[in-house]
Amino acid sequence: MYNVDPQQASNFVAGVDRAFMVILGISVFFLVGLTILMIVFIYKYRRDKHPKAIQNEGSTKLEVIWTVIPLVLVLVMFYFGWMGWRPMKHPPEEAMHVKAIARMWKFQFEYENGKITDSLYVPINEPVILDLVALDVLHSLYIPAFRVKEDMVPGQKKVMWFIPGTAGEFNLFCTEYCGLEHSYMLSGVRVMPKEEFDAWIEDTTSVAPVIDTELSLADQGYQVLRNNGCIACHSVDGSRLVGPSFKGIWGHEQPVTTGSEKRTVTVDEEYVKRSIYDPNADVVEGFNKGLMLSYQGMVSEEQVKLIVEYLKTLNE
Repeated sequence: MYNVDPQQASNFVAGVDRAFMVILGISVFFLVGLTILMIVFIYKYRRDKHPKAIQNEGSTKLEVIWTVIPLVLVLVMFYFGWMGWRPMKHPPEEAMHVKAIARMWKFQFEYENGKITDSLYVPINEPVILDLVALDVLHSLYIPAFRVKEDMVPGQKKVMWFIPGTAGEFNLFCTEYCGLEHSYMLSGVRVMPKEEFDAWIEDTTSVAPVIDTELSLADQGYQVLRNNGCIACHSVDGSRLVGPSFKGIWGHEQPVTTGSEKRTVTVDEEYVKRSIYDPNADVVEGFNKGLMLSYQGMVSEEQVKLIVEYLKTLNE
């Protein structure tokens, strides 16, 4: 059990707040001091009291003072900022790992036992390491109460860690503009007592986003697309987004570039599966390579079949 101040949401609050208050204090001191000095000089050296300008000789002593003092203050601010930032880059060797997955426009969190949630659940006073994964564009995971924020870059391995110190619920959101519905990319963190969290994590009845099996196969396919953020980049009405529209493509020929070869393929189940698991294999003409990452391991073959059933309805 780690010793974290129970009045602080995480182990980084004290360091970040201390740096903030030092920088704010120095800034306010100079704002007030310089403003007063300007007012005094305006009054004391106004034109009617000194109608004739006087040439003043330079002062080496004064120049040294106003060089050394700002240098010392900047170093003080740097020191407190460094001391607050440095621990964030040194996660402990033993900690609970959670994969934080970002896509347009939602977060998902995958635990070591395969459980997947839309909000982050963590035990109090235990170190947590978030393995950050961006599936499409730049995102940035920010938990204001914990004083932690880290950019999520497609193709880069990045981590964020913290030790929660206060039980309760806290805001979590994306701070990197990532497209049309960026402002709706909201989630939360729930910090739970250790015993309550252990009971929660052991309940593996929900290991993936829920698909309503009472719906038709096509509607289930739409849920799969929506749960995985596919609708954010592929329209269903024929309009152009980041990727090609789903409307009317099933069974039709699609011009693609495979490597350096341009060819035409038929949109069938095999093509849909390949596009999901290896999206850069066949790039549709008019769209760029590298905008979509593989969903291998995130979308099952059964779910691919449901997607196919939904695509068929878009031809009707």
